[in-house]
Amino acid sequence: MNEINNETPEERFKRIATLRTNTVLDRIRILGNLSNKKMYSHSEEDIDKIFSAITKQLREVRAKFNSQKQKRFKL
Repeated sequence: MNEINNETPEERFKRIATLRTNTVLDRIRILGNLSNKKMYSHSEEDIDKIFSAITKQLREVRAKFNSQKQKRFKL
């Protein structure tokens, strides 16, 4: 039987979270290559847009982890 089939939800989370986090970190490092002024030209506005989009997405994903319970409607 495959080892992955015997994983607990916590083990599965840790395995997948590690892979996905490392992928994100690698892509961020690659994004940093754009800072090479000999190869690329950019404005401060361009940089602000990039980091604003990244920050917004991080906030949205973080909120998913913080609000696992559905809020009940109340008047």
